Amino acid sequence: MYQYDDLDQRLVDDRVAQFRQQTQRYLAGELSDAEFLPLRLQNGLYIQRLAPMLRIAVPYGLISSRQLRAIASISRRYDKGYAHISTRQNIQLNWPRLEDVPDILADLAAVQMHAIQTSGNCIRNTTTDQFAGVADDEIVDPRPYCELIRQWSTLHPEFAFLPRKFKIAVNGARSDRAATRFHDVAVELYENDAAEVRLRVYAGGGLGRTPMVASLLREELPPAEMLNYLEAVLRVYNLHGRRDNKYKARIKILVKAMGIEAFRAAVEAEWDRGGENTLSADTIAAVARHFSAPPYAELDPQTERQGLDEAKARDPLFTTWVERNSRGHQRPGYRAVTITLKATGLAPGDLSAGQMEALADLAERFSFGELRTTHEQNIVLADVRESELLDLWRALQPLGLAAANAGLITDLICCPGGDFCSLANAKSIPVAQALQERFEALDYQYDLGPLELNISGCMNACGHHHVGHIGILGVDKKGQEFYQVCLGGSQNGEARVAQILGPSFSRAELPEMIDRLLQHYLQQRESDDETFLNVFQRIGLKPFKEAVYGPA
Repeated sequence: MYQYDDLDQRLVDDRVAQFRQQTQRYLAGELSDAEFLPLRLQNGLYIQRLAPMLRIAVPYGLISSRQLRAIASISRRYDKGYAHISTRQNIQLNWPRLEDVPDILADLAAVQMHAIQTSGNCIRNTTTDQFAGVADDEIVDPRPYCELIRQWSTLHPEFAFLPRKFKIAVNGARSDRAATRFHDVAVELYENDAAEVRLRVYAGGGLGRTPMVASLLREELPPAEMLNYLEAVLRVYNLHGRRDNKYKARIKILVKAMGIEAFRAAVEAEWDRGGENTLSADTIAAVARHFSAPPYAELDPQTERQGLDEAKARDPLFTTWVERNSRGHQRPGYRAVTITLKATGLAPGDLSAGQMEALADLAERFSFGELRTTHEQNIVLADVRESELLDLWRALQPLGLAAANAGLITDLICCPGGDFCSLANAKSIPVAQALQERFEALDYQYDLGPLELNISGCMNACGHHHVGHIGILGVDKKGQEFYQVCLGGSQNGEARVAQILGPSFSRAELPEMIDRLLQHYLQQRESDDETFLNVFQRIGLKPFKEAVYGPA
Protein backbone atom coordinates (compact mmCIF):
# COMPACT_ATOMS: atom_id res chain seq x y z
CA MET A 1 0.00 0.00 0.00
CA TYR A 2 1.34 3.42 -0.94
CA GLN A 3 2.80 5.45 1.94
CA TYR A 4 3.11 9.24 1.85
CA ASP A 5 6.55 10.74 1.48
CA ASP A 6 7.44 14.12 2.98
CA LEU A 7 6.12 15.98 -0.06
CA ASP A 8 2.75 14.19 0.09
CA GLN A 9 2.35 14.93 3.79
CA ARG A 10 3.35 18.56 3.47
CA LEU A 11 0.93 19.07 0.59
CA VAL A 12 -1.99 17.60 2.53
CA ASP A 13 -1.10 19.47 5.74
CA ASP A 14 -0.84 22.75 3.83
CA ARG A 15 -4.21 22.11 2.22
CA VAL A 16 -5.79 21.61 5.66
CA ALA A 17 -4.33 24.90 6.90
CA GLN A 18 -5.55 26.74 3.79
CA PHE A 19 -9.07 25.39 4.12
CA ARG A 20 -9.15 26.21 7.84
CA GLN A 21 -8.47 29.85 7.01
CA GLN A 22 -11.01 29.83 4.16
CA THR A 23 -13.69 28.34 6.41
CA GLN A 24 -13.01 30.87 9.15
CA ARG A 25 -13.28 33.71 6.65
CA TYR A 26 -16.56 32.32 5.30
CA LEU A 27 -18.08 31.90 8.76
CA ALA A 28 -16.99 35.46 9.59
CA GLY A 29 -18.82 36.76 6.50
CA GLU A 30 -15.64 37.71 4.65
CA LEU A 31 -16.34 35.25 1.80
CA SER A 32 -19.66 34.99 -0.02
CA ASP A 33 -21.40 31.70 -0.78
CA ALA A 34 -20.26 31.99 -4.40
CA GLU A 35 -16.64 32.62 -3.38
CA PHE A 36 -16.63 29.75 -0.89
CA LEU A 37 -18.28 27.26 -3.28
CA PRO A 38 -15.19 26.22 -5.34
CA LEU A 39 -13.04 26.20 -2.19
CA ARG A 40 -15.27 23.77 -0.32
CA LEU A 41 -15.94 21.60 -3.36
CA GLN A 42 -12.26 20.94 -4.00
CA ASN A 43 -11.96 19.93 -0.37
CA GLY A 44 -14.78 17.40 -0.70
CA LEU A 45 -17.55 19.37 1.03
CA TYR A 46 -21.11 19.46 -0.30
CA ILE A 47 -24.11 21.20 1.22
CA GLN A 48 -26.84 18.56 1.18
CA ARG A 49 -30.54 18.60 2.01
CA LEU A 50 -30.12 18.48 5.79
CA ALA A 51 -26.43 18.98 6.53
CA PRO A 52 -23.01 19.20 4.87
CA MET A 53 -21.57 16.01 3.39
CA LEU A 54 -17.83 15.38 3.43
CA ARG A 55 -16.43 12.95 0.86
CA ILE A 56 -13.14 11.35 1.91
CA ALA A 57 -10.79 10.08 -0.79
CA VAL A 58 -9.89 6.39 -0.75
CA PRO A 59 -7.41 6.17 -3.65
CA TYR A 60 -8.30 3.20 -5.88
CA GLY A 61 -10.18 1.71 -2.92
CA LEU A 62 -7.20 0.85 -0.66
CA ILE A 63 -7.49 1.66 3.05
CA SER A 64 -5.51 0.46 6.05
CA SER A 65 -6.91 -0.71 9.35
CA ARG A 66 -5.36 2.37 11.01
CA GLN A 67 -7.14 4.66 8.57
CA LEU A 68 -10.48 2.89 9.02
CA ARG A 69 -10.18 3.24 12.81
CA ALA A 70 -9.52 6.96 12.33
CA ILE A 71 -12.69 7.34 10.27
CA ALA A 72 -14.63 5.45 12.96
CA SER A 73 -13.29 7.86 15.59
CA ILE A 74 -14.07 10.88 13.40
CA SER A 75 -17.62 9.64 12.81
CA ARG A 76 -18.18 9.35 16.56
CA ARG A 77 -16.69 12.72 17.43
CA TYR A 78 -17.99 14.86 14.57
CA ASP A 79 -20.86 12.95 12.95
CA LYS A 80 -23.54 10.44 13.95
CA GLY A 81 -21.34 7.39 14.41
CA TYR A 82 -21.43 5.92 10.93
CA ALA A 83 -20.02 6.41 7.43
CA HIS A 84 -21.11 5.55 3.90
CA ILE A 85 -19.16 3.89 1.06
CA SER A 86 -19.84 5.52 -2.30
CA THR A 87 -19.83 4.02 -5.78
CA ARG A 88 -16.50 5.79 -6.41
CA GLN A 89 -14.85 3.76 -3.61
CA ASN A 90 -14.77 6.86 -1.39
CA ILE A 91 -16.15 7.21 2.15
CA GLN A 92 -18.72 9.87 3.03
CA LEU A 93 -19.78 11.53 6.27
CA ASN A 94 -23.35 12.79 6.06
CA TRP A 95 -23.69 14.98 9.15
CA PRO A 96 -20.54 17.01 9.91
CA ARG A 97 -20.85 20.64 11.03
CA LEU A 98 -19.14 23.08 8.69
CA GLU A 99 -17.08 24.59 11.50
CA ASP A 100 -15.72 21.10 12.37
CA VAL A 101 -14.60 20.18 8.84
CA PRO A 102 -11.08 21.67 9.15
CA ASP A 103 -10.53 19.60 12.31
CA ILE A 104 -11.82 16.50 10.51
CA LEU A 105 -9.40 17.12 7.65
CA ALA A 106 -6.54 17.53 10.12
CA ASP A 107 -7.41 14.21 11.75
CA LEU A 108 -7.50 12.58 8.31
CA ALA A 109 -4.14 14.07 7.37
CA ALA A 110 -2.63 12.47 10.48
CA VAL A 111 -3.35 9.03 8.93
CA GLN A 112 -2.42 9.98 5.36
CA MET A 113 -5.95 10.71 4.14
CA HIS A 114 -7.68 13.75 2.67
CA ALA A 115 -10.74 14.96 0.76
CA ILE A 116 -8.90 16.80 -2.01
CA GLN A 117 -10.64 16.69 -5.42
CA THR A 118 -13.43 14.39 -4.31
CA SER A 119 -15.85 16.94 -5.74
CA GLY A 120 -15.74 19.95 -8.03
CA ASN A 121 -14.86 20.26 -11.73
CA CYS A 122 -11.55 18.51 -11.48
CA ILE A 123 -9.98 15.05 -11.84
CA ARG A 124 -11.71 12.88 -9.25
CA ASN A 125 -10.55 9.78 -7.37
CA THR A 126 -9.15 7.17 -9.77
CA THR A 127 -10.85 3.78 -9.34
CA THR A 128 -9.96 0.21 -10.20
CA ASP A 129 -10.77 -3.44 -9.59
CA GLN A 130 -11.31 -4.18 -5.90
CA PHE A 131 -9.32 -7.41 -6.39
CA ALA A 132 -6.32 -5.66 -7.96
CA GLY A 133 -3.07 -7.43 -7.20
CA VAL A 134 -4.70 -10.71 -6.13
CA ALA A 135 -7.28 -11.54 -8.84
CA ASP A 136 -6.65 -14.88 -10.51
CA ASP A 137 -7.58 -13.39 -13.90
CA GLU A 138 -5.25 -10.40 -13.61
CA ILE A 139 -2.82 -9.65 -16.41
CA VAL A 140 -1.18 -6.49 -15.01
CA ASP A 141 -1.53 -5.02 -11.51
CA PRO A 142 -3.29 -1.67 -12.08
CA ARG A 143 -2.50 -0.14 -8.67
CA PRO A 144 0.90 1.40 -9.54
CA TYR A 145 -0.67 3.07 -12.57
CA CYS A 146 -3.54 4.38 -10.44
CA GLU A 147 -1.02 5.81 -7.99
CA LEU A 148 0.93 7.51 -10.77
CA ILE A 149 -2.31 9.08 -12.01
CA ARG A 150 -3.11 10.19 -8.45
CA GLN A 151 0.25 11.89 -8.04
CA TRP A 152 0.03 13.56 -11.45
CA SER A 153 -3.56 14.76 -11.11
CA THR A 154 -3.62 16.00 -7.49
CA LEU A 155 -3.78 19.81 -7.52
CA HIS A 156 -2.69 19.89 -11.16
CA PRO A 157 -2.95 23.64 -11.83
CA GLU A 158 -4.01 23.26 -15.46
CA PHE A 159 -6.94 20.98 -14.66
CA ALA A 160 -8.30 22.51 -11.44
CA PHE A 161 -11.33 24.08 -13.17
CA LEU A 162 -12.37 21.81 -15.99
CA PRO A 163 -15.67 22.24 -17.86
CA ARG A 164 -17.07 19.48 -15.62
CA LYS A 165 -15.92 16.70 -13.29
CA PHE A 166 -13.57 14.11 -14.79
CA LYS A 167 -13.34 10.44 -13.81
CA ILE A 168 -10.66 7.88 -14.68
CA ALA A 169 -10.71 4.11 -14.15
CA VAL A 170 -7.93 1.57 -14.70
CA ASN A 171 -8.28 -2.18 -15.24
CA GLY A 172 -5.64 -4.89 -15.60
CA ALA A 173 -7.74 -8.06 -15.49
CA ARG A 174 -9.60 -10.07 -18.11
CA SER A 175 -12.88 -9.20 -16.40
CA ASP A 176 -13.81 -5.55 -15.98
CA ARG A 177 -14.93 -5.10 -12.38
CA ALA A 178 -14.44 -1.32 -12.42
CA ALA A 179 -17.08 -0.31 -15.00
CA THR A 180 -14.25 1.31 -16.95
CA ARG A 181 -16.19 1.90 -20.16
CA PHE A 182 -18.54 4.24 -18.33
CA HIS A 183 -15.78 6.68 -17.39
CA ASP A 184 -14.55 9.88 -18.99
CA VAL A 185 -11.29 8.04 -19.63
CA ALA A 186 -10.56 4.35 -19.16
CA VAL A 187 -7.13 2.72 -19.19
CA GLU A 188 -6.96 -1.00 -19.94
CA LEU A 189 -3.65 -2.72 -19.21
CA TYR A 190 -2.61 -5.77 -21.20
CA GLU A 191 0.43 -7.59 -22.56
CA ASN A 192 1.23 -7.62 -26.27
CA ASP A 193 2.62 -10.59 -28.20
CA ALA A 194 6.11 -9.78 -26.90
CA ALA A 195 4.84 -9.90 -23.28
CA GLU A 196 5.31 -6.13 -22.96
CA VAL A 197 2.83 -4.10 -20.92
CA ARG A 198 0.71 -1.83 -23.08
CA LEU A 199 -2.34 0.41 -22.53
CA ARG A 200 -5.61 0.74 -24.41
CA VAL A 201 -7.19 4.12 -23.81
CA TYR A 202 -10.93 4.80 -24.10
CA ALA A 203 -12.68 8.16 -23.87
CA GLY A 204 -16.17 9.58 -23.70
CA GLY A 205 -17.99 7.22 -21.37
CA GLY A 206 -20.29 8.25 -18.56
CA LEU A 207 -23.71 7.95 -16.98
CA GLY A 208 -25.99 10.80 -15.88
CA ARG A 209 -28.57 12.35 -18.22
CA THR A 210 -26.92 11.03 -21.37
CA PRO A 211 -25.33 7.63 -20.63
CA MET A 212 -22.65 6.62 -23.12
CA VAL A 213 -20.14 3.82 -23.53
CA ALA A 214 -16.58 5.04 -24.01
CA SER A 215 -14.98 4.70 -27.46
CA LEU A 216 -11.53 3.31 -28.17
CA LEU A 217 -9.13 6.22 -28.45
CA ARG A 218 -5.79 4.44 -28.79
CA GLU A 219 -5.14 0.72 -29.15
CA GLU A 220 -1.53 0.51 -28.00
CA LEU A 221 0.27 2.98 -25.76
CA PRO A 222 3.59 2.38 -23.99
CA PRO A 223 3.38 2.82 -20.19
CA ALA A 224 6.05 5.52 -20.39
CA GLU A 225 3.57 7.75 -22.25
CA MET A 226 0.54 7.23 -20.02
CA LEU A 227 0.60 10.61 -18.27
CA ASN A 228 1.60 12.53 -21.39
CA TYR A 229 -1.31 10.98 -23.28
CA LEU A 230 -3.81 11.62 -20.48
CA GLU A 231 -2.58 15.20 -20.36
CA ALA A 232 -3.23 15.53 -24.08
CA VAL A 233 -6.79 14.25 -23.60
CA LEU A 234 -7.41 16.72 -20.75
CA ARG A 235 -6.03 19.63 -22.75
CA VAL A 236 -8.31 18.94 -25.69
CA TYR A 237 -11.25 18.64 -23.33
CA ASN A 238 -10.30 21.78 -21.39
CA LEU A 239 -10.00 23.75 -24.61
CA HIS A 240 -13.10 22.51 -26.45
CA GLY A 241 -15.48 21.28 -23.72
CA ARG A 242 -18.63 23.34 -23.28
CA ARG A 243 -18.83 25.68 -20.31
CA ASP A 244 -22.12 27.36 -21.17
CA ASN A 245 -24.32 24.41 -20.16
CA LYS A 246 -23.35 22.08 -17.33
CA TYR A 247 -25.60 19.36 -18.74
CA LYS A 248 -23.52 19.32 -21.92
CA ALA A 249 -20.11 19.89 -20.37
CA ARG A 250 -18.84 16.33 -19.86
CA ILE A 251 -16.23 14.95 -22.23
CA LYS A 252 -18.72 12.38 -23.55
CA ILE A 253 -20.70 15.24 -25.14
CA LEU A 254 -17.54 16.62 -26.74
CA VAL A 255 -16.52 13.22 -28.11
CA LYS A 256 -19.99 12.70 -29.57
CA ALA A 257 -20.12 16.19 -31.05
CA MET A 258 -16.66 15.98 -32.64
CA GLY A 259 -16.84 12.29 -33.49
CA ILE A 260 -14.26 9.86 -32.18
CA GLU A 261 -12.02 10.22 -35.26
CA ALA A 262 -11.78 14.00 -34.98
CA PHE A 263 -11.36 13.85 -31.23
CA ARG A 264 -8.60 11.25 -31.63
CA ALA A 265 -6.85 13.42 -34.18
CA ALA A 266 -6.92 16.41 -31.82
CA VAL A 267 -5.54 14.34 -28.94
CA GLU A 268 -2.81 12.79 -31.09
CA ALA A 269 -1.78 16.22 -32.37
CA GLU A 270 -1.53 17.51 -28.81
CA TRP A 271 0.39 14.40 -27.72
CA ASP A 272 2.80 14.72 -30.67
CA ARG A 273 3.91 18.08 -29.26
CA GLY A 274 5.67 16.13 -26.52
CA GLY A 275 5.19 16.13 -22.78
CA GLU A 276 7.16 16.52 -19.59
CA ASN A 277 5.67 13.51 -17.81
CA THR A 278 7.37 10.61 -19.53
CA LEU A 279 7.63 7.71 -17.09
CA SER A 280 10.92 5.87 -16.89
CA ALA A 281 10.98 2.15 -16.15
CA ASP A 282 12.68 3.00 -12.84
CA THR A 283 9.87 5.38 -11.87
CA ILE A 284 7.19 2.81 -12.59
CA ALA A 285 9.15 0.15 -10.73
CA ALA A 286 9.65 2.44 -7.72
CA VAL A 287 5.91 3.03 -7.42
CA ALA A 288 5.18 -0.66 -8.02
CA ARG A 289 7.35 -1.56 -5.01
CA HIS A 290 4.73 0.09 -2.79
CA PHE A 291 2.39 -2.69 -3.91
CA SER A 292 4.66 -5.66 -3.42
CA ALA A 293 3.08 -8.81 -2.04
CA PRO A 294 2.48 -8.96 1.74
CA PRO A 295 4.41 -11.54 3.80
CA TYR A 296 2.35 -14.54 2.74
CA ALA A 297 2.84 -17.74 4.70
CA GLU A 298 4.50 -20.64 2.94
CA LEU A 299 1.43 -22.85 2.77
CA ASP A 300 0.68 -26.33 1.61
CA PRO A 301 -2.31 -25.60 -0.66
CA GLN A 302 -3.58 -29.13 -0.31
CA THR A 303 -3.62 -28.90 3.48
CA GLU A 304 -5.35 -25.50 3.34
CA ARG A 305 -7.99 -26.80 0.95
CA GLN A 306 -8.53 -29.95 2.99
CA GLY A 307 -9.21 -27.91 6.12
CA LEU A 308 -11.60 -25.69 4.20
CA ASP A 309 -13.44 -28.64 2.68
CA GLU A 310 -13.86 -30.25 6.10
CA ALA A 311 -15.30 -27.02 7.53
CA LYS A 312 -17.68 -26.71 4.57
CA ALA A 313 -18.83 -30.29 5.03
CA ARG A 314 -19.83 -29.53 8.63
CA ASP A 315 -21.83 -26.36 7.90
CA PRO A 316 -23.86 -25.75 4.72
CA LEU A 317 -24.36 -22.07 5.65
CA PHE A 318 -20.61 -21.58 5.75
CA THR A 319 -20.33 -23.40 2.43
CA THR A 320 -22.81 -21.00 0.88
CA TRP A 321 -20.91 -17.97 2.17
CA VAL A 322 -17.56 -19.26 0.88
CA GLU A 323 -18.97 -20.01 -2.56
CA ARG A 324 -20.81 -16.70 -2.82
CA ASN A 325 -18.55 -14.23 -1.03
CA SER A 326 -15.03 -15.42 -1.79
CA ARG A 327 -13.04 -15.88 -4.96
CA GLY A 328 -9.79 -17.38 -6.20
CA HIS A 329 -6.43 -15.81 -5.45
CA GLN A 330 -3.09 -15.62 -7.20
CA ARG A 331 -1.44 -17.15 -4.14
CA PRO A 332 -2.35 -20.81 -3.55
CA GLY A 333 -4.01 -21.33 -0.17
CA TYR A 334 -5.54 -17.82 -0.02
CA ARG A 335 -8.87 -16.34 -1.08
CA ALA A 336 -10.27 -12.81 -1.43
CA VAL A 337 -13.43 -12.20 0.60
CA THR A 338 -16.25 -9.76 -0.11
CA ILE A 339 -18.10 -8.48 2.97
CA THR A 340 -21.45 -7.13 1.83
CA LEU A 341 -22.83 -4.01 3.52
CA LYS A 342 -26.43 -4.65 2.54
CA ALA A 343 -28.19 -5.71 5.74
CA THR A 344 -31.96 -5.49 5.34
CA GLY A 345 -33.31 -2.34 6.99
CA LEU A 346 -30.06 -0.36 6.73
CA ALA A 347 -28.91 1.99 4.02
CA PRO A 348 -26.73 0.06 1.52
CA GLY A 349 -23.06 0.88 2.00
CA ASP A 350 -23.39 2.19 5.56
CA LEU A 351 -20.99 1.11 8.32
CA SER A 352 -21.28 2.00 12.00
CA ALA A 353 -18.24 3.16 13.93
CA GLY A 354 -18.29 -0.13 15.84
CA GLN A 355 -18.35 -2.14 12.63
CA MET A 356 -15.47 -0.11 11.22
CA GLU A 357 -13.36 -0.74 14.30
CA ALA A 358 -14.22 -4.44 14.26
CA LEU A 359 -13.36 -4.72 10.56
CA ALA A 360 -10.04 -2.97 11.21
CA ASP A 361 -9.30 -5.63 13.83
CA LEU A 362 -10.32 -8.42 11.46
CA ALA A 363 -8.15 -6.97 8.68
CA GLU A 364 -5.13 -7.12 10.99
CA ARG A 365 -6.00 -10.64 12.09
CA PHE A 366 -6.79 -12.12 8.70
CA SER A 367 -5.57 -9.84 5.85
CA PHE A 368 -2.33 -8.01 6.70
CA GLY A 369 -4.11 -4.89 7.96
CA GLU A 370 -5.49 -3.83 4.60
CA LEU A 371 -9.05 -3.45 3.31
CA ARG A 372 -10.59 -2.40 -0.02
CA THR A 373 -13.76 -0.45 -0.68
CA THR A 374 -15.73 -1.42 -3.79
CA HIS A 375 -17.95 0.47 -6.20
CA GLU A 376 -20.69 -1.99 -5.22
CA GLN A 377 -20.49 -0.32 -1.77
CA ASN A 378 -18.90 -3.32 -0.04
CA ILE A 379 -15.63 -4.15 1.74
CA VAL A 380 -13.02 -6.67 0.61
CA LEU A 381 -10.39 -8.50 2.65
CA ALA A 382 -8.09 -9.56 -0.15
CA ASP A 383 -5.66 -12.00 1.49
CA VAL A 384 -7.40 -14.52 3.74
CA ARG A 385 -6.00 -18.01 4.28
CA GLU A 386 -8.43 -20.74 3.30
CA SER A 387 -7.96 -22.42 6.66
CA GLU A 388 -9.02 -19.18 8.42
CA LEU A 389 -12.18 -18.51 6.42
CA LEU A 390 -14.35 -20.25 9.01
CA ASP A 391 -12.97 -18.10 11.84
CA LEU A 392 -13.53 -14.96 9.76
CA TRP A 393 -17.12 -15.95 8.94
CA ARG A 394 -17.87 -16.60 12.60
CA ALA A 395 -16.35 -13.25 13.58
CA LEU A 396 -18.53 -11.43 11.03
CA GLN A 397 -21.79 -12.91 12.30
CA PRO A 398 -22.23 -10.83 15.50
CA LEU A 399 -21.38 -7.73 13.42
CA GLY A 400 -24.26 -8.39 11.02
CA LEU A 401 -21.76 -8.67 8.17
CA ALA A 402 -21.88 -12.37 7.30
CA ALA A 403 -24.62 -12.27 4.65
CA ALA A 404 -23.90 -14.70 1.80
CA ASN A 405 -25.40 -12.47 -0.89
CA ALA A 406 -22.49 -11.01 -2.88
CA GLY A 407 -23.61 -10.42 -6.46
CA LEU A 408 -27.25 -11.33 -5.75
CA ILE A 409 -30.35 -9.17 -5.94
CA THR A 410 -30.13 -7.93 -2.33
CA ASP A 411 -26.50 -6.88 -2.83
CA LEU A 412 -27.85 -3.83 -4.58
CA ILE A 413 -26.23 -0.48 -5.29
CA CYS A 414 -28.11 2.52 -3.95
CA CYS A 415 -27.31 6.23 -3.74
CA PRO A 416 -28.33 8.22 -0.61
CA GLY A 417 -31.24 9.70 -2.59
CA GLY A 418 -33.81 12.14 -1.27
CA ASP A 419 -33.14 11.29 2.36
CA PHE A 420 -29.88 13.26 2.10
CA CYS A 421 -29.17 14.64 -1.38
CA SER A 422 -30.53 18.03 -2.40
CA LEU A 423 -30.37 17.01 -6.08
CA ALA A 424 -32.52 13.88 -5.74
CA ASN A 425 -36.02 13.66 -7.22
CA ALA A 426 -37.00 10.72 -5.02
CA LYS A 427 -35.85 8.63 -2.08
CA SER A 428 -33.67 5.60 -2.80
CA ILE A 429 -33.05 4.00 0.58
CA PRO A 430 -36.72 3.05 1.31
CA VAL A 431 -36.90 1.42 -2.13
CA ALA A 432 -33.79 -0.61 -1.40
CA GLN A 433 -35.18 -1.71 1.94
CA ALA A 434 -38.53 -2.74 0.44
CA LEU A 435 -36.81 -4.83 -2.24
CA GLN A 436 -34.43 -6.43 0.25
CA GLU A 437 -37.39 -7.40 2.44
CA ARG A 438 -39.34 -8.76 -0.53
CA PHE A 439 -36.46 -10.92 -1.81
CA GLU A 440 -34.49 -11.68 1.37
CA ALA A 441 -35.03 -15.49 1.19
CA LEU A 442 -31.58 -16.79 0.24
CA ASP A 443 -32.94 -19.88 -1.52
CA TYR A 444 -34.89 -17.64 -3.88
CA GLN A 445 -31.89 -15.36 -4.41
CA TYR A 446 -29.77 -18.36 -5.38
CA ASP A 447 -32.48 -19.55 -7.77
CA LEU A 448 -32.34 -16.14 -9.45
CA GLY A 449 -28.56 -16.29 -9.74
CA PRO A 450 -26.25 -13.30 -10.36
CA LEU A 451 -28.36 -10.17 -10.65
CA GLU A 452 -27.25 -6.56 -10.37
CA LEU A 453 -29.96 -4.16 -9.20
CA ASN A 454 -28.99 -0.48 -9.03
CA ILE A 455 -31.03 2.45 -7.69
CA SER A 456 -30.50 6.19 -8.32
CA GLY A 457 -32.55 9.02 -6.84
CA CYS A 458 -32.04 11.29 -9.86
CA MET A 459 -30.55 11.48 -13.36
CA ASN A 460 -27.07 12.14 -11.98
CA ALA A 461 -26.96 8.34 -11.66
CA CYS A 462 -24.81 8.05 -8.54
CA GLY A 463 -26.44 4.62 -8.08
CA HIS A 464 -25.35 3.56 -11.60
CA HIS A 465 -28.89 2.55 -12.58
CA HIS A 466 -27.99 2.69 -16.28
CA VAL A 467 -25.63 -0.29 -15.95
CA GLY A 468 -27.72 -2.49 -13.67
CA HIS A 469 -29.29 -5.67 -15.01
CA ILE A 470 -32.30 -3.98 -13.42
CA GLY A 471 -32.00 -0.23 -12.89
CA ILE A 472 -34.37 2.00 -10.96
CA LEU A 473 -34.44 5.79 -11.35
CA GLY A 474 -36.32 8.18 -9.09
CA VAL A 475 -38.33 10.76 -11.06
CA ASP A 476 -40.59 13.66 -10.12
CA LYS A 477 -44.13 13.70 -11.51
CA LYS A 478 -45.96 16.85 -10.48
CA GLY A 479 -44.33 16.86 -7.07
CA GLN A 480 -44.81 13.12 -6.48
CA GLU A 481 -42.07 10.49 -6.28
CA PHE A 482 -42.18 7.86 -9.02
CA TYR A 483 -39.66 5.31 -10.29
CA GLN A 484 -38.64 4.46 -13.84
CA VAL A 485 -37.28 0.96 -14.49
CA CYS A 486 -34.69 -0.02 -17.09
CA LEU A 487 -33.33 -3.44 -18.03
CA GLY A 488 -30.26 -5.02 -19.59
CA GLY A 489 -27.42 -2.77 -18.49
CA SER A 490 -23.96 -4.29 -18.26
CA GLN A 491 -20.68 -2.97 -16.91
CA ASN A 492 -18.61 -6.13 -17.33
CA GLY A 493 -17.57 -7.59 -20.66
CA GLU A 494 -19.59 -5.98 -23.42
CA ALA A 495 -20.65 -2.71 -21.80
CA ARG A 496 -24.29 -1.79 -22.45
CA VAL A 497 -26.68 0.95 -21.34
CA ALA A 498 -29.98 -0.38 -19.97
CA GLN A 499 -33.22 0.12 -21.92
CA ILE A 500 -36.22 1.88 -20.36
CA LEU A 501 -39.03 -0.60 -19.65
CA GLY A 502 -41.95 1.83 -19.87
CA PRO A 503 -44.06 4.20 -17.74
CA SER A 504 -42.91 4.75 -14.15
CA PHE A 505 -44.30 3.22 -10.96
CA SER A 506 -45.11 4.46 -7.49
CA ARG A 507 -42.91 3.28 -4.64
CA ALA A 508 -45.67 0.99 -3.37
CA GLU A 509 -45.97 -0.70 -6.78
CA LEU A 510 -42.26 -1.37 -7.28
CA PRO A 511 -41.73 -4.61 -5.29
CA GLU A 512 -44.66 -6.35 -7.03
CA MET A 513 -43.53 -5.10 -10.44
CA ILE A 514 -39.94 -6.29 -9.91
CA ASP A 515 -41.31 -9.65 -8.77
CA ARG A 516 -43.24 -9.95 -12.05
CA LEU A 517 -40.04 -9.27 -14.00
CA LEU A 518 -38.21 -11.95 -12.05
CA GLN A 519 -40.96 -14.50 -12.47
CA HIS A 520 -40.94 -13.90 -16.22
CA TYR A 521 -37.18 -14.37 -16.28
CA LEU A 522 -37.46 -17.70 -14.43
CA GLN A 523 -40.12 -18.87 -16.86
CA GLN A 524 -38.03 -17.92 -19.88
CA ARG A 525 -34.61 -19.21 -18.95
CA GLU A 526 -33.52 -22.39 -20.66
CA SER A 527 -31.25 -23.70 -17.90
CA ASP A 528 -30.37 -22.97 -14.30
CA ASP A 529 -27.10 -21.47 -15.52
CA GLU A 530 -28.76 -18.83 -17.71
CA THR A 531 -28.66 -15.51 -15.86
CA PHE A 532 -31.15 -12.66 -15.96
CA LEU A 533 -28.83 -10.70 -18.25
CA ASN A 534 -28.38 -13.71 -20.55
CA VAL A 535 -32.14 -14.11 -20.89
CA PHE A 536 -32.65 -10.41 -21.54
CA GLN A 537 -29.98 -10.40 -24.23
CA ARG A 538 -31.57 -13.46 -25.85
CA ILE A 539 -35.25 -12.42 -25.86
CA GLY A 540 -35.05 -8.63 -25.65
CA LEU A 541 -37.14 -6.00 -23.90
CA LYS A 542 -40.60 -6.65 -25.37
CA PRO A 543 -41.46 -9.89 -23.49
CA PHE A 544 -40.53 -8.30 -20.17
CA LYS A 545 -42.59 -5.24 -21.01
CA GLU A 546 -45.64 -7.40 -21.78
CA ALA A 547 -45.14 -9.36 -18.55
CA VAL A 548 -45.43 -6.12 -16.58
CA TYR A 549 -47.86 -3.95 -18.56
CA GLY A 550 -49.74 -6.59 -20.54
CA PRO A 551 -49.86 -6.98 -24.36
CA ALA A 552 -49.60 -3.75 -26.35
